[in-house]
Parts: sequence; structure tokens; C-alpha cells
Amino acid sequence: MAHSPKVALAVSGSIAAYKAVEVARRLMDAGITVVPVMTASAVHFLGPLTLSGICGTPVVQDFLDAGHGGEVHVDLGRTLDLVLVVPATADLLARLAQGRAEDIVSALSLSVTCPVLAAPAMHSHMWSHPATQRNVATLRADARVTLIGPVEGPLASGESGLGRMADPQQIVAAALHALGKTTDLAGLRLVVTAGPTIEDIDPVRFLSNRSSGRMGFAVAERAASRGAQVSLITGPVELSTPSGVERVDVRSARDMQEALAAAFGRDLARADALVMAAAVADYTPREVYAHKMKKAGDAVAIELAKTPDLLAEIGAIRSGGRPVLVGFAVETAEDDVLVAYAQKKLRDKRVDLIVANHAADSFAAPTNRAIFVTEHAAEALPVMSKTDLADRILDHVGTLSAARGILP
Repeated sequence: MAHSPKVALAVSGSIAAYKAVEVARRLMDAGITVVPVMTASAVHFLGPLTLSGICGTPVVQDFLDAGHGGEVHVDLGRTLDLVLVVPATADLLARLAQGRAEDIVSALSLSVTCPVLAAPAMHSHMWSHPATQRNVATLRADARVTLIGPVEGPLASGESGLGRMADPQQIVAAALHALGKTTDLAGLRLVVTAGPTIEDIDPVRFLSNRSSGRMGFAVAERAASRGAQVSLITGPVELSTPSGVERVDVRSARDMQEALAAAFGRDLARADALVMAAAVADYTPREVYAHKMKKAGDAVAIELAKTPDLLAEIGAIRSGGRPVLVGFAVETAEDDVLVAYAQKKLRDKRVDLIVANHAADSFAAPTNRAIFVTEHAAEALPVMSKTDLADRILDHVGTLSAARGILP
């Protein structure tokens, strides 16, 4: 019988502790044995019976257990393939960075030789505090703990900022990658583009758009967790590279064109599929000024030239339906106009799927509302997280790849 990976799901005292239940459920759905571990403060936010009921095993709460003949943290640590801390408070990160062991989670993390992943959750002011950042730098420098997040979004205080715990799907994806589990997309070589491009006017000014890159990063992250070999080509964004993803940073449309050419090769043989989530600028200044332009009068005219249509270039030369191509269409029009535009884009660029969405639903928001447009149908999807939408897109890519003999 195949070995079932064993993960300690370690919960610390944060309002985000309730999300550990979903993490546990998703891990178990993936065939993982989950051992729940909780600090004393965690039980104020999440009942141990809830977590033990989900995991099917009692919660480990104290390494000073009189009913245990040995050292709980050491004995448990010997059996683990991964420690997953969800959530990780600022105080717990400090303990992990300093090698302290006064609670079960820090003691367990100190005694194991397996990977330790931690998903920070705290107010943005606490995350940005120099003390927290010193602790984070220490953990990253000695590679003892790998952090998942945090991300920007609504906080428990009602404010919004960087400090929100990563989505459970993202946490589970990182855990599965750390465990070396591959799934349905194993063997697929996928290229994903993300973010905006920046088209320089002079050394100070540029043209760009409001793309956050989050959709493309979600696709890359989910694809890697499902076993694909992923190359992520991204414009300038402030997002962490997903686990197991090769990242290529670019600036302009021309830069992205060159990166795509390198990723696919002259005969498009180096990759099997492309998800073109980047918002590539349509126009770029015909002339880039070497020095800052000075004010002159009430108006200024800048001559623009069209940028290359990167998706259409690949669509024009592919053959036999390979690579699988997915494009995006962002509009401010009503659904019927949006679908008509997406259908035209599908035909003109010779792609397999257009993910059509409204600008108000796509940029920066953690959720998205999309319409899948193919040659024969237009399917309106409900509002969902970018992670869930990424999986829906990848389901389509996987189905087409299997039908065309790219995947077994």
C-alpha cells in the first residue's frame, strides 16, 4: 500500500484559525493524514472538538503530556512529512525565528527534520513592523520555515492591507507541492503570463494599466500544485512567486514577446499550453525620450504605435491544436456585447478559450465573475475566488490537452 503523507496541522491563536478547518478538509480530500496541533491561545478561537472531528484524531495541545511516556513533540515529529502552521501569528513567527520551544507548535517545529510551512495572519501594521520583518528575514535566511503569504485584503479590523492569511486553496497547494504530490496535469508544460506591461515615455513617465497580476499568479500556482511544469512570465507586480514555478520578469510588451519566444521556441515545441492572463498594453510610445519631457503649453501630443499581438502571433503559427491557447477579454460593456467581442477575439486570434470578464470584476479584487467563451458556447460562471476560477480554466486546458494527445 502506498504511503499516505502525514501532516501536522498546527494552529495558533488568531481570528483566522477557523480557516484551518477548510485546510484540514482539503488535505484529507487529497489523501493526506492530518494530525491537529493547537497552541493554548488557539483554543480561544477554534474548538478542539471541531478540528479533531474533521481530522478523526485527538488534538495535540501540550508537549508536557503526563499520559505520554516519551516526548510528544519529538515522537510525533519523527513520523511527519510536513508541519503546516495555519495561521502563524506575529508572536509565533518570533518564537520560530528565535528557536524557542515553550509551546507545542514551536517545540514541534524545532524538533522536526521535515519541511515547515507557515501561513502568517496579522494586522498589516504588525506585519510591516521592523521586528516582524527581522524575524521573517531570519526564517528565510536559514530556510527553516517557508512562508505562504500573507496577502492583501480585508482584515479582521475592518481595514484592508497586507497581512491577511492566504486562501486555504493556496495553502493546500503549497503543502501538496512540498509533499511532492502530482495530480492531473503532470507532464503538461504550461506558460502563463500575468500583470501589466509598462511602456516608457521617458525616464520618469510611462503608460500602463490596472492589472494586478493576481489572476495569472493564481493560474500558475494551481497549475504547479496539479503537477504541471509552469513558466510564469510577468510584468511588474508585487506578488510572491508561487511554489514550484519558474518566474521570468519583464517590463514592456516587447520584453514579453521575447520571453514568450524563448519559452515556446521557434517551432512551439517547448511548451504545451499558454494561459495569456497578462494585460499587455495595446500601444507604446513611438519614441522614448532620453530625458524627462518638460512642460510646454497646455497640451502635449505623444505619438503611439501598436504593440505586437502576442497571443495572435502564436495562434497564427500553431498547428494541430498545439499549444492549447487561452486568452482573456476585459470590457466595460454589458454581457451580450462582452460575449460578442470575446467570440470575435476567439476567431481572430485562433485560440481555444476566451475568459471574458468585466473590468469592475477583475482588477485587484480577490474574486472574479467570468464568462467562458468557446467556439460553440458561452458559459456564464458565478462569482468565485481567483483560485477557483484558475482551477476552472485549468480543467478546460487539461480536457483539451488530453483530447489532443498532449496529456495521457
